[in-house]
Formats: sequence, C-alpha cells, structure tokens
Amino acid sequence: MDGGAHCNRRTVEEVFRDFKGRYSGLIKALTIDVEEFYQRCDPEKENLCLYGFPSEQWDVSLPAEVVPPEIPEPALGINFARDGMQEKDWLALVAVNGDAWLLSVAFYFGARFGFDKADRKRLFDMINDLPTIFEVVTGAAKKKVTEKSSVSNHGSTKSKSNLKRVKEILLSLFSGKHSRVYADITYSLPVFV
Repeated sequence: MDGGAHCNRRTVEEVFRDFKGRYSGLIKALTIDVEEFYQRCDPEKENLCLYGFPSEQWDVSLPAEVVPPEIPEPALGINFARDGMQEKDWLALVAVNGDAWLLSVAFYFGARFGFDKADRKRLFDMINDLPTIFEVVTGAAKKKVTEKSSVSNHGSTKSKSNLKRVKEILLSLFSGKHSRVYADITYSLPVFV
C-alpha cells in the first residue's frame, strides 16, 4: 500500500519524513479517530492490517495482493483480537505492532537506497528521538517526562521544560490545521501501564 516505489526517497531526511507521515497517520488512527478505527476492525471481516501513509492518513484494509509486497506489510489480523481483549490492551497491541512495522519500512528504504552505517545510525537516532506509538497511545511518553522531572533537582521548571519539548515535537509532527488537537489529545490520554 502506497509503498513509494515511484518516489525518490534517497536521503535520510526523506526517509524520516516518510516515517513521520506514516507515524502520524497511525497515531491519528489510535487516538483522534479511535472510534472509527475500532468500528473498521470488525472481527467478522478477513485478516485486516492498519496502514499509515506518508500523507499522515491511515487505512484499515486487507494486505496487498502483490507478492512480494512493495514494502514490508504491517501486522496481519489486527481485527481478530479486538473483542477478546480490553480495548486499551488491544490498542496497545496494535500500537506496538505499528512501531515494529514503521521501523521495518524505514530500514527497508534505508537498505533499498544504499544507506551506509552512518546513515542508518542517523536515521535510527532521528526515529529514536520520537516517542513510540505505544508510548503515545498508552500515555507512557507523558509518564516518562513526568517521572524524569520528579527526580530532577530542578523541580517544576524541569517538568515544564520537558512538557514544552514534548509538545514541540508533537506539534512539529502534526502539521496542518489539526496540529493543536493532536497535541492536546496526546496530553489527555490516560496512562494504562
């Protein structure tokens, strides 16, 4: 699905931009659009996958019929576990599988475009500076910032600066007219862990 075979993603920055778009789409599905996402993952349907696109959009659909696929495929059958688990646990499971898929796509492009060791490390570092989808969906990203600030000698000043940094990162990820909504929802997610 929208593998980008026709696109010229040749630099670390371009692959990271693709990653951020897909990442934003998955976060949107699992937070902003969670009700729609839940409904589209009907366990009565065939094996479904959650796809994120470079355009920050998402889709739940059957896997690509092309063999081999243009890019690595996301987890298959996300819909089957939906009714057998608590919703928060199911969303966390989908989130962690989304993280694994995003990393596989990013490093697939890295291999395809001949990234050397330094490029791969740079790409990994750029990705690793972001909270994982799992951390965003479960509230662990917010919790980490709070825990770090509570053990800090700088007290609430450090906490406010960390929250400001997280907010800046999220706002840079979610460009466009809904950027403020994404950041606000991420801060209001309950902590499930």
